[in-house]
Amino acid sequence: MELFSAPWWSALLAIVLIDLVLAGDNAIVIALAARNLPAHLKTKAIVWGTVGAIVVRSIMTIGVVWLLKIPGLMLVGGLGLVWIAYKLLADDAGDAHSDPGANTFWGAMKTIIVADALMGVDNVLGVAGVAHGAFDLVIIGLLISVPIVVFGSSVVLKLVERFPIIIQAGAAVLAFTAAKMLVNEPLLSGVFGNVKVTLTDAQQASRWTLELLVVLGVLGAGAWHKRQAKQAASNR
Repeated sequence: MELFSAPWWSALLAIVLIDLVLAGDNAIVIALAARNLPAHLKTKAIVWGTVGAIVVRSIMTIGVVWLLKIPGLMLVGGLGLVWIAYKLLADDAGDAHSDPGANTFWGAMKTIIVADALMGVDNVLGVAGVAHGAFDLVIIGLLISVPIVVFGSSVVLKLVERFPIIIQAGAAVLAFTAAKMLVNEPLLSGVFGNVKVTLTDAQQASRWTLELLVVLGVLGAGAWHKRQAKQAASNR
């Protein structure tokens, strides 16, 4: 694709739009991962967590041809994201036995980068398809999205501090993202169908059912963990 040609600009616009549409998920996971940090580390975690996530996503995009050959990639990524959504709720329970990394800068960085890598599979495949091998477009598009994700994370973080219920809403969004990855796993197309073709009523119903079960399961598990943590604290 010729640099600065009309197709090049068109592809860049499409890539930026893809990144912006998915920036909401990134902003949520970054804000939730950084919420327990001391005030002087929150901004640092947001900035460097975003940079780390962008680097990981860039590497994934460059290796997209290889990634496409991995069977079960969406399945593993979806299950991993379910666990991260649950951990965000579990860490909010104030359990002293929960992951200590949740209250450290590097612990927040780990959560941010791992979650973004898992969520970024769909994004990577979509961006790579639009770029048609023009990795300069991929990198430029990602760089444009960085300040938007950082700003979005800062806004979400302030809202979380004021309205803690946003933590549950954020975990639900991540769980739904995970469920979408699971139902789009090619290995499970016999059950959930393929969105590139017309879905049967049974396949559509199975998609909605799994998405609902995953979201409710994560929220339910988080609520149960919080009750257990409170009971353990009261028995001490």
